[in-house]
Amino acid sequence: MDASKAMIDEFFAGCDKISILELVRIQARVLVPLLRAFRKEIGRERADRIAGEALSGLTQALTHSISAQIGGPGVNKFEEFMGAFMPKIGSDVNIEPITETPDQLKFNVTGCRYADFFRQLGEPELGSLLVCEGDFHLTEQIGGPDMKLERTQTIMKGAKYCDFRWSMKRGPE
Repeated sequence: MDASKAMIDEFFAGCDKISILELVRIQARVLVPLLRAFRKEIGRERADRIAGEALSGLTQALTHSISAQIGGPGVNKFEEFMGAFMPKIGSDVNIEPITETPDQLKFNVTGCRYADFFRQLGEPELGSLLVCEGDFHLTEQIGGPDMKLERTQTIMKGAKYCDFRWSMKRGPE
């Protein structure tokens, strides 16, 4: 786990110097050729399953590390994380707010440069694994049991927008 933590710390250290989108592009420049070579050797289904498991594990470790660094989990920690993280995303997504109350946060992402990039590569499945699935791990690790994310569609998988619907159960402050 020490090697994973060091990799995660190094990953986020770069976020101060370049955008998260650029970090994802760098990752993809390595992952796409590897994934395509593995598909050729062992078949698409098996290669994609292995990549999915590996990326899910990395994302879980990453979100666990973030949660530990901010003292997680909890609704307040999730809000603190989102407040720090969203500016790092900047204009790489277009957000259409719907509802923001103490127990709900709902918005649609109507434009996504991450999805544009992975579609240009012809690898939206990889983009979904590398980018989109992390939202559920973040909710679980940082928000904890008092938060739930429902999302029925993403631009990455061909929808017109991503529907983010968080519900939060707040305890005594």
